[in-house]
Amino acid sequence: MAKEKKQNTAEKPENEEETKPQTQAEEAAEATAENPVEEPTEQPAEPEAEQPDETEALKKQLADLNDKLLRTAAEYDNFRRRSQKEKEAIYTDSKAEIIGKLLPVIDNFERASAAEADPENYKKGIEMTVRQLLDALTAMGVEAYGAAGDPFDPNIHNGVMHVDDDSMEENVVADVFIKGYKMGDKVIRHASVKVAN
Repeated sequence: MAKEKKQNTAEKPENEEETKPQTQAEEAAEATAENPVEEPTEQPAEPEAEQPDETEALKKQLADLNDKLLRTAAEYDNFRRRSQKEKEAIYTDSKAEIIGKLLPVIDNFERASAAEADPENYKKGIEMTVRQLLDALTAMGVEAYGAAGDPFDPNIHNGVMHVDDDSMEENVVADVFIKGYKMGDKVIRHASVKVAN
């Protein structure tokens, strides 16, 4: 019996070692030993297989965009040339229209210079021709301005002389040397005037 007890006590420490909790590293090593990790066999990854197709798509997209850019540049160049030609044509047409309205006035001056008339009739003819010329200018939207008594405006008048006159208000046109002409708000020629006070 004493022998048995010795054996039990001898066996007890062995059992205690078996029941001792294992560390995590030991558990992992044991699990790896029981189930060895299989190394994956080499297979081509799907993204790598799709990469050439993606590259081709990007190349095609780049070519399309480049083509659109070249077409747009060509269209803009054509538009610019067409606009320049239209601008030149409008300018030429405007000049032709103005000259067409002035030609009857020139005809009347030529007739007057060729005709023999007394001074009174000659003067009357010139007055009629000047009226015809002013009518032609009015038809084109040109109006004459500048008269004695108008308030002086440096934007449309050119004051070439100054006079002190107590009978007139301050900064008033006293006399007009050359009439001014404007088309809408655009001044074609400033009126040259004498300014009072």
